[in-house]
Amino acid sequence: MTVPPNTQSIVIGVIESKPIKPNSVSKSISTWCAIQWKGILAEFLATTLLIIFGCMSCIPIEGLSQNPALYAPLGFGLAVMFNIQIFGHISGAYMNPFVTITAVIWGKITLSLGIAFIIVECAGAILGYGFLLLVSPVDMVAEGICLTQLHRNINEIQGFAIEVVLTAALSFINCGVWDPTNEHKQDSSPLKFGLTIVGLSVAGGPLTGASMNPARTLGPAVWNNNWDGHWVYWVGPLFGGILAAVIYKYIWLDKRKQEQ
Repeated sequence: MTVPPNTQSIVIGVIESKPIKPNSVSKSISTWCAIQWKGILAEFLATTLLIIFGCMSCIPIEGLSQNPALYAPLGFGLAVMFNIQIFGHISGAYMNPFVTITAVIWGKITLSLGIAFIIVECAGAILGYGFLLLVSPVDMVAEGICLTQLHRNINEIQGFAIEVVLTAALSFINCGVWDPTNEHKQDSSPLKFGLTIVGLSVAGGPLTGASMNPARTLGPAVWNNNWDGHWVYWVGPLFGGILAAVIYKYIWLDKRKQEQ
């Protein structure tokens, strides 16, 4: 078999196989970083701020034995809202490993970028809670402040089911906003996501803490060294979020509009 000279260089593994040079790999990685670093940094900062302001709303107010029930839901919901407004057009402002995986499934970002986002989301959550430990007037570790825990009458299986349902609802919101049908209705997206977080947190907060976000749970867990039922806050959101995304994509998404 002969191959014309002008096509030999693109035939790999059949006619000739060119070894990948180390400097070529390094160049590819550096090129990828040069393109993606702004989005990765934005995702890191967005998650850091989410934990700082969200968990800050959980710090007890002097003179009150317990903060009003709406403080934490509003704190996290409003933090999500302004982060999406600031970073949404840069990185998507996912701030959540399950949302990032959903974005990969949806085709909004590549797998490699999704992995990078998940890493910096977890790092941002740990840093954000660590910053609060330095500035908080109370001992957050001693009080277990902002640590997601199951209600004493809720077992881990029940907690898992609750996190699945809460996260599935949030995932449906993501998919609805990302649906090409709604591509001209993006101005109110920060408000939609913020109020969704508030509503779901009001409903599920007393039962599981309504994490819906593995990174949000990871940060406080690391500093408190408390891993009781921790798997619930990873497996529940990932299962519920991915399931809802797959259902929406393959049942309700208009493929013709997606391809336009």
